[in-house]
Amino acid sequence: MAYWLIKSEPFKYSWEQFEKDKQTFWDGVRNYAARNHLKAMKKGDLVFFYHSNEGTEIVGIAKVAKEAYQDPTTPEEAWVAVDFKPHKKLNNPVSLSQIKADKRLANMALVRLGRLSVQPVTDEEWKIVMEMAGEK
Repeated sequence: MAYWLIKSEPFKYSWEQFEKDKQTFWDGVRNYAARNHLKAMKKGDLVFFYHSNEGTEIVGIAKVAKEAYQDPTTPEEAWVAVDFKPHKKLNNPVSLSQIKADKRLANMALVRLGRLSVQPVTDEEWKIVMEMAGEK
């Protein structure tokens, strides 16, 4: 299993809305690196759900429900979408400032590539963030 992080601005699509919807498709990604990460996702992979711009914190965990397919918002074959389901709201959201303050996470994509909307997360980074969130 691989781990990932996806970003959403809460005023556009929040964790709370995601939980109400019970499933959503991640579309509109127009960055090649982010697209390649979407293409690499496998059903069952776990994904941190990060509120960007306001809140700037990891608030929950999503699960890949359907692997990459043609993005329905564009006829261009280069772009894909992935379906996600909410898996778990974190006991304690983990803020960007907390992540930046932990030297063990200095190489995390969230720190190094702040603008990238879909990112890989290493096993070790996942474990550290989960500890910070008070999760087992």
